[in-house]
Amino acid sequence: MAALPQPQIRIPATYMRGGTSKGVFFRLDDLPERCRVPGEARDRLFLRVIGSPDPYGKHTDGMGGATSSTSKAVILSKSTRPGHHVDYLYGQVAIDSAFVDWSGNCGNLSTAAGAFALHAGLVDPADIPENGVCAVRIWQANIGKTIIAHVPVANGAVQETGDFELDGVTFPAAEIVLEFVDPADDGDEAGALFPTGNLVDEIEVPEALVPGGRLKATLINSGIPTIFVNAADLGYRGTELQAAINEDAAALARFEVLRAIGAQRMGLIKDLGDAARRQHTPKIAFVAPPVDYVASSGRTVQASDIDLLVRALSMGKLHHAMMGTAAVAIGTAAAIPGTLVNLAAGGGERGSLRFGHPSGTLRVGAEATLTAGRWSVTKAIMSRSARVLMDGWVCVPGDSF
Repeated sequence: MAALPQPQIRIPATYMRGGTSKGVFFRLDDLPERCRVPGEARDRLFLRVIGSPDPYGKHTDGMGGATSSTSKAVILSKSTRPGHHVDYLYGQVAIDSAFVDWSGNCGNLSTAAGAFALHAGLVDPADIPENGVCAVRIWQANIGKTIIAHVPVANGAVQETGDFELDGVTFPAAEIVLEFVDPADDGDEAGALFPTGNLVDEIEVPEALVPGGRLKATLINSGIPTIFVNAADLGYRGTELQAAINEDAAALARFEVLRAIGAQRMGLIKDLGDAARRQHTPKIAFVAPPVDYVASSGRTVQASDIDLLVRALSMGKLHHAMMGTAAVAIGTAAAIPGTLVNLAAGGGERGSLRFGHPSGTLRVGAEATLTAGRWSVTKAIMSRSARVLMDGWVCVPGDSF
């Protein structure tokens, strides 16, 4: 007699928006025991929660939204690291393959991580003001970095509503200021701010992808490893919206090849084929000087209101706005004279800037210094918002992990 299917189990979870992303948040202690440690069981659980792999690309049978911005899972726990409140671990769940990428952070969900830490009771009540701002010190476990989320508090609880507007998010909410502390490594070559040691590299690429077979690129590791190229070198203006790239299969394939070549040059992968198992990092983005354009909302963004244009791809598709970690990379590169980002913004020294993305604009700031011929960045700052969308339990079949 065939065994009866196992019933569904219920796991405490919170569905949250953070910045222009959203994901399913868990307390580490609430996960099934075998999923509290890295490994196959945890990956299979997250895949089933999100609804991947989904050959239909819809995530109908899961909590995911079938985009890189909405196919995410987060684990938080009290931190044992001195000077930190919580440890934050982020998983980027692939849509059409059975794969969870743990290689990087999500800057947008870092916002929600700060708010969730308070919601979930992971911050010592003595550190939470009755009214004011709580500086939640987060250890980002994927990349080993400190993030400080300045979360507004009213009557001892997270203040979620407010009038802060973020392009790419429909409704206003309370502003949360994120501070990325020392977002670039000073360690091995692959983790250095400029892994190749150059502000601009000239990379050999297939002539079928780029005329002449050479492409200028700024390869930087701040917030998240990112490859910046000039839009014009690829035949773009920098004003493109999602459809112009995501509905062009040849363009997406070209970007993936270029991403793999850049990843190898940055020391992140050994062979070009390894890029398929490292989909979350590095990011690839193209930049251009400011011009007027119409954002996805229909609003016209004036060239006079921005310093440059940036379009970035995430998990193989053009992002609808901008990844938070990529914004850190943009702010850092813009602050360093001579990078492609800095040059597109007009050159010179810049402590902050506003850039145009498909959904509108975003301001980001960074502090970069040059010491003994070596650039370093002490912090990057941006404002986002977050709120709980649903709180309760997520249900998955008991035999799915």
